[in-house]
Amino acid sequence: MNQAAMAIEENDPFMSSDFVAEMLKQLRALDTYDTYEGWSEEKIIDPLILTKERKREIPIVGDPDETTVARIKSYYNAIASLIEKKCGLMAVPFVNLTHEGFGRALVMVGKLIVVDKTLRDVHRWGFPTLEALCEQSEKQIDKALELIEQYKEVAES
Repeated sequence: MNQAAMAIEENDPFMSSDFVAEMLKQLRALDTYDTYEGWSEEKIIDPLILTKERKREIPIVGDPDETTVARIKSYYNAIASLIEKKCGLMAVPFVNLTHEGFGRALVMVGKLIVVDKTLRDVHRWGFPTLEALCEQSEKQIDKALELIEQYKEVAES
């Protein structure tokens, strides 16, 4: 993927969102070799943005690499973390992927599954814009919080 052209502008207003802040924490937590040392926040988040041009550069069929799988796990960790912060109950993410890039992502609160996403072709996983990343993530979190409220007894068990 051509990383020379960043997909995120330096002063993008979505960089200050709660989700991006949490996503940055999760990505940095997995950076055991200090790869991100000295990188701007935009540069760290940028690989999650798959513009049409970037997507065209990725083959239709392929296996995900370790970095892509780590980003997906970071994404669901961030969702779980924000759900936990907003409802006060422990949220646990679970991502199961085959080596071919198919699988499922779940977030559980107690015995309640609050996020259930089927994953396909994860070697091409990403979002068209930073705005789309934030909006889709907030929708998942809001839906999860509604489920927790609706089935509070199961979530607390």
